[in-house]
Amino acid sequence: MNADFYKLLEDNPVIAAVKDEKGLKACCLNQDIRMIFVLYGNICNIRQTVERLKQAGKTVLVHVDLIEGLSGKEIIVDFIRTHTEADGIISTKPALVRKAGECGLSTVLRVFILDSMSFQNVPRQIGAAEPDMLEMLPGVMPKIIRNVKRMVKIPVIAGGLISDKEDVIEALSAGAISVSTTNPDVWEM
Repeated sequence: MNADFYKLLEDNPVIAAVKDEKGLKACCLNQDIRMIFVLYGNICNIRQTVERLKQAGKTVLVHVDLIEGLSGKEIIVDFIRTHTEADGIISTKPALVRKAGECGLSTVLRVFILDSMSFQNVPRQIGAAEPDMLEMLPGVMPKIIRNVKRMVKIPVIAGGLISDKEDVIEALSAGAISVSTTNPDVWEM
C-alpha cells in the first residue's frame, strides 16, 4: 500500500462501508467521502458498482467474501483485478489477502475479535496474510484496539458498531488509523 493511501486515511479517517444501492448513491454524491469499502453485490454487477465509485473519484476496496457468486478461492483476486478497477480487497481469508498483495492490490485483512483466543490469533493471521492493514471488528473496544496496535506493525482500522462521533474519537484515540462504518450519519462527520 502506498503512502498516498495512508495520507488519504489520515486526512479523512472515516471510511464509508457501502451495503446497498442507497449507500452507493450517497457516497457518489458526497465529495468528502474519499474511501469506500464495498460490502455487497454479485459477480454480475460488481464491475459496474466499482466503476460508478471510481468515476466519482473514490478509492475502492471490495470485500470479496461478501460478493455473491464468487468462491473462497484465490481466483476471486484475479477476477477483481482483471474485471474491475478496484484499488484493493478486504477479506477474512488470509490466502486471498496474500494473493491480492502479490497481484499489486491494496489489502485489508478483516478479523473479528470475539474472545481471548481470537485476539491471540491475530499475529498468526497477519503472518499468513501479510496485509497492508488490519480491520478489527467490533471497532468499539478502545482497550483492545490499543492492545492490537501494540501487537501488530500495520495500521489498524476499527469497524463494526461505530455509530456516533464518540465511537470515532475513541477508536482513533486508541490508535486506529481510521474507522469503517455503514452508518451514513457517521460519514457526514
